[in-house]
Amino acid sequence: MSAASTPSRREELLRIAAQQFAQKGFRNTTVRDIADAAGILSGSLYHHFDSKESMVDEILQTFQDELFGQYDAILASGDDARTKLERAVRVSFEAIDQHPHEVAIFQNDADHLGSFDRFGYLADRNAQSRQVWVTLIEEGIAAGALRPDLDVTLTYRFIRDTVWVAVRWYRPGGGLGHTDVADQYVRILLDGISDGINNA
Repeated sequence: MSAASTPSRREELLRIAAQQFAQKGFRNTTVRDIADAAGILSGSLYHHFDSKESMVDEILQTFQDELFGQYDAILASGDDARTKLERAVRVSFEAIDQHPHEVAIFQNDADHLGSFDRFGYLADRNAQSRQVWVTLIEEGIAAGALRPDLDVTLTYRFIRDTVWVAVRWYRPGGGLGHTDVADQYVRILLDGISDGINNA
């Protein structure tokens, strides 16, 4: 019974730790903060994890494995270029909705964590993310779904920054769901904000 209950308790502790890291920042969060939030003694936390670094490592690795698995599936799909780009935007907003703390940790603390050898993979993930979006943009241009005069790097940075910064204001369960927000972003990104009829 103990072995069966361990995974669920471990997951709960990781959930609490992610919330603490997202709210206070990794550097400002202590093991005691996490233990207090979990209602246990600090020493009890060490039965599950040897450090807060191990906790944030597992949080980020698990989240990114899931996210990039979805991106890989989009790239490998037979969908047309526009549909792939739309799917990638929607997957990103789904991640913000379902994993807001993990996204916030990566946005706020990746640079600091990346200065340690243990978290060298974060730079690899950044490069992988860039390649995902650049590939989608280049496919869109080649297929005629996107304008041919786009600067690919600038377009990538625009999409990256406008999508992921949403973690700072989007609240799950708010007035607009993540699918509604993603739909608006897709329209703005791919169709613009001007009224083509009135400006024709």
